[in-house]
Order: sequence, then structure tokens, then C-alpha cells
Amino acid sequence: MYSEKLKEIKEKLDKGEKVESISVRNFLYWFWGSQRRGWGVVSAIRYNLKINGLETYPDFNSVYIDSLIEFRKVVPAKNEKNKDENQPENIAEKSTDDVLNFDDPTYRISRLEAANKELIFVKPDSELSEAITLMMTHDYSQLPVMQQPNRGLKGVISWRSIGQKLSVKNSSSIVRELMEPNFQLISEETSLFKALPIIIEHDYILVKNKADEICGIVTASDLSLQFKQLTEPFLLVAEIENHVRQILVTVNKEELEKGKDSKDENRKIESVADLTFGEYQRICEVPEIWEKLKLSIDRKIFCFELDKIRVIRNNIMHFDPDGLEAKSTETLRNFVRLLQTLRNLKVF
Repeated sequence: MYSEKLKEIKEKLDKGEKVESISVRNFLYWFWGSQRRGWGVVSAIRYNLKINGLETYPDFNSVYIDSLIEFRKVVPAKNEKNKDENQPENIAEKSTDDVLNFDDPTYRISRLEAANKELIFVKPDSELSEAITLMMTHDYSQLPVMQQPNRGLKGVISWRSIGQKLSVKNSSSIVRELMEPNFQLISEETSLFKALPIIIEHDYILVKNKADEICGIVTASDLSLQFKQLTEPFLLVAEIENHVRQILVTVNKEELEKGKDSKDENRKIESVADLTFGEYQRICEVPEIWEKLKLSIDRKIFCFELDKIRVIRNNIMHFDPDGLEAKSTETLRNFVRLLQTLRNLKVF
């Protein structure tokens, strides 16, 4: 499917025809129905773009997953044939366009959903009651103060700025008199890790795109949700692995050897802690060992689910900022629930 689409795009561009923009999410789906920008998927996409002489702009791996990207032909750099392959590229010599499309692994602020949302704002001459109503309605702690959507940023009004101004007997009811004029603003190309200290100190940061439009606001609350999404799968897998080790703790060395990968015959197995996740599964698949575990649940179903966990575990260990699909996270939660139930029933 993807090869035909990329070939069609190349043919259209060769003819000077317009190619419609597409979201990163839809573009990923061309490649085996992918939903995340895992390392393998990104590598495959880059390879297929390259053999078709194409690139995406902005780079599909550096922007938010629902951002729109365009396709364009790769233009060979001047004197490329005479270029010393061992000489490093000087990024300072690149155009702004090239820099924005540079294949950089940096986790940029632009990859966060909050940095790409339509902003709710108030105008400088709005009544305080309007700002308060909007903040209460949407459960926001602050609002950008702008003359028009995405432009003309004047400041930020927040519960803190309102409280501070009113505490010194400022009786004004106009937004411009109660806002913070010294707002926090960064480019969407900024590294998330550079933005973190600012967000922690000020509770928010406004984000502008390459067109100098205010394209989003990232708050401390947004960061909490993002890190929960990224860290929860790791914690669930760790809990599963600890439970499985407890289940297999009574298995002797000779039996543990039965789970070892045949290609790794020289590796010594002293305890269950020396096994890989795939080896846990192989041990559980041995009927004689399973009977000794006395779990009183179906071995085939348990091993089938354990294999699904193994695949998910391998995926999340190739860290992907897009996070895990909701379906996979739910699979992890369900298996943890099963293990916790068995543990509470003192089955192991």
C-alpha cells in the first residue's frame, strides 16, 4: 500500500502537481497500520522515502502526531558529488528550511499535544469576569491575552496574577490591568528538556511556531499527563516481571535451564533472575514444570498472554515519545490484575 502511494506522490511532484498535506498519524497508518513512531517504523519510512527521492516537511518524526506534513522531492545539495563523505556537515550553513527538516532525535516541545491545540484567550480590554468564567469553565489556571487568535500576544492572566493585583487593592476589572506582561514564550523547536525548568517555575509556557503564531500552551498539568502516559507501561512491565519471578522462584536450576535460549548455551543460570522474559514464557510452557507451580489456571491462556506482554515489553524498551497504544496499555493492566488476584489468593 505505502509503496504505491509514495510512487504516486513522486509522479505527481514530477509533473508539478499539488499533493495534499496529510497528518503524521495517517501517514504512519500507511505502513502496516502503525500508530506509533517506533524505531523500526521510522527506519522503514525513511528508507522508502529515500528510494522514492522524497522527504516530508516538517520532518514526520519531529512534530506532533496530528500535525500536517507535506511531501516534496529531495533536492541534491550543490557539489554533493565532490563532498568528502568523512567531513561532518556544518548545520550553520543550512537554510532555515533544512534545519527545520533536519533528522534530529531531540524530543521537541512540538511533539506534545498541548503545544498544538487551538488556544482559548481573552483580549486586553476584556472584563475580568470573562477571563474568570473561561478559566472556571475549562479548568485552566491561566489564559493568554491576545488581540486576535494566535497573534498579538500581550501577556498572560492567571489566578496568581489576579490574586496578586487584587491583594494590593487594585480595583480594576479590565484584563490588561490584571495580567502578567512578562510572559513565558518559546519556539516549538525547543527541546522539551530545556522547557521543563521554565514550566516547573512558572506553571506554563506558551509555544510559537515558525510562522510566529502562538500555537499552544504547555502547563505543569500537561507534563504530568504526558509522563504518566510514557512511564506507566514501564512500571506495569516491571510489576509483571516481579510477579512472574515470584511464581518461578521454586523452580530448580535444572528446570530453569529448560527455558534458556539454545543459542546461549554457555550462559550460566543460577536463579530465575538470570532469565530473559522470553525464557520465563518457555519455562511456563513446559507441562511438567507448570504442574509443579500449582497455579490452577489454564497454562495455554497464561502463556499466550505472557507472549503478548513479551512483545509489548520489547516495543516499549525501544523508547517512543508517542507512548504506547491504549490497547497495549490495557493488555498490561489486565495481566497485572490477574497476577495481583493470584497473589492475593496466595496461589504463589
